[in-house]
Amino acid sequence: MLYYVTGGERSGKSSYAQNLALELSDNPTYLATSRIWDGNHQKRIDRHISDRDNRWVSIEEEKELSKVVDNDTTVVIDCVTLWLTNFFVDTKNDIELSLSQAKAEFDKLLKINATIIIISNEIGMGVHATTEIGRKFTELQGWMNQHIAKHADHAVLMVSGIPVKIK
Repeated sequence: MLYYVTGGERSGKSSYAQNLALELSDNPTYLATSRIWDGNHQKRIDRHISDRDNRWVSIEEEKELSKVVDNDTTVVIDCVTLWLTNFFVDTKNDIELSLSQAKAEFDKLLKINATIIIISNEIGMGVHATTEIGRKFTELQGWMNQHIAKHADHAVLMVSGIPVKIK
């Protein structure tokens, strides 16, 4: 089962996904995709960790998500944007290669018998990126979001902390 949770920054995506995971499992897994970029980012990661209690198993994996998702588990993947950033940086901002690699890895997740709750961002709904690299990443994010949503069994758009069912 694949749940797709998307929305803007601070829209309540992580809280919604974590609560859903706890409804579905007594011991869900939280899969963090982020690289630690700076001190502020570390503080944000620490805040997310402190939000979860001892029922959670925490895993960090930057790109190869399918290698750490086990059958018969409930997993929150947080988040697509940071995961895509890893591909984008590693391919030196090559949109096509990043998208190809990310889709191939995501498609491996679809073959695992697990409940996956994947969180993303709708960055294309915000302010238009002022740099070329920002615009390229927004395109990459939009295309990957479409790919994930197409395969999702359920999709929710978070707006001001309110889940809006879109699929």
